[in-house]
Amino acid sequence: MTLNIEKEYDPDLGIDYEGTALQVAEQVLTEEECPYEAEVSILLTSDEKIHRLNLEYRGIDRPTDVLSFPQIEYENPADLSMAEEQGTECFNPDTGELFLGDIIISLDRVKEQAANYGHSTRREFAFLVAHSMFHLLGYDHMTEEDARDMEARQDLVLLHLGIER
Repeated sequence: MTLNIEKEYDPDLGIDYEGTALQVAEQVLTEEECPYEAEVSILLTSDEKIHRLNLEYRGIDRPTDVLSFPQIEYENPADLSMAEEQGTECFNPDTGELFLGDIIISLDRVKEQAANYGHSTRREFAFLVAHSMFHLLGYDHMTEEDARDMEARQDLVLLHLGIER
């Protein structure tokens, strides 16, 4: 798996961003039985930047914790046959890896939410990576049923990695 991390904002939260993100992303792909080597890009930013992006891409005028931009259009979550049908735009021509998409995480929100929920910043960061990876695989939480399903998948990934509250 290739993980491209760009830190345009880097407060000292005591997290191995790359190691944690890689561990979580690989676990999500293992649990979802992804048959491809994959590539994901992650941008670590501030509340100010994610606020602007949230307004630009979602029309929501406030910061958020994470934004996900999937490369693949899914009919069903984690159905990667769509990637093959969409062809070369989903695969990196240099490596052959399946490009799943982009993740943008507000490190300000990581710190704030970890404090609010009473767990470590690493746990909050890992949760946001897992959450976004499931979005990159076509999962969503627009209905109560979908939200429960996605939450259960996220919790299982973190449990298997021993990253608990």
